[in-house]
Amino acid sequence: MSLDESVEMARSMSADGVRVVAATPHVRSDYPTTPAAMEAAVLEVRAAVASARIEIDIRPGAEIALDQLGRLDLDSLRRFSLGGTKRAILLEYPYSGWTPSLGMICTQLRQDGLIPIIAHPERNREIQNNPSDLKPLVDAGAVVQLTAASVDGRLGRAPEACAHRLLELQLAHLIASDAHAPGVREAGLSAAARAVGGRALAQWLTSNVPEAILEGENLPPRPAGPSGRRSFLAKLRSSRVLSS
Repeated sequence: MSLDESVEMARSMSADGVRVVAATPHVRSDYPTTPAAMEAAVLEVRAAVASARIEIDIRPGAEIALDQLGRLDLDSLRRFSLGGTKRAILLEYPYSGWTPSLGMICTQLRQDGLIPIIAHPERNREIQNNPSDLKPLVDAGAVVQLTAASVDGRLGRAPEACAHRLLELQLAHLIASDAHAPGVREAGLSAAARAVGGRALAQWLTSNVPEAILEGENLPPRPAGPSGRRSFLAKLRSSRVLSS
């Protein structure tokens, strides 16, 4: 993605109400990003965004493939941490298959003083079939991040259904754009927040929890109220009416 595209994405996010965004380039075999390369790119994007007078805070971070964890030392993991927290590590959940050792990985990361954040598990076919399989990971200290385009249905019915089921099971903690470039998933979060089905829960998922992570605080209590399931069922009923 070019620098101009990065600025365009920042402008779109700011217009949608986003105040802070973590740059999360992939760290995997086909994207061998280094901490130094990520840090340099963040500085470049920050300067371009400031020059364009866009009011948004660009912070460092990376999305790390599970098979890369064994190749990164603790210092590198902390440099790749989400938002530059030195604690929160964004892990890319595979789109297919199941990693039996992931529970142990999460436990070890917690013992190392790191918080594993599992990205987009609702897009994995096995999790779609058995959303409760994520519970042992959450019990091991993992935080679950949903993709906004899954929550609001842009990625299709299976990810949408799984995302709302995870919300109902209280196995999801925050929503992120997972925007890759202009035109590849919209950068904002407002549509997903509306799809959640409750203002307090939407605030928790898109503001309260991310802020706590960035500030190095414990996650705030999940608000009581709609889990997202009711709005999702209403949406399905509308779809059936329209298609009949």
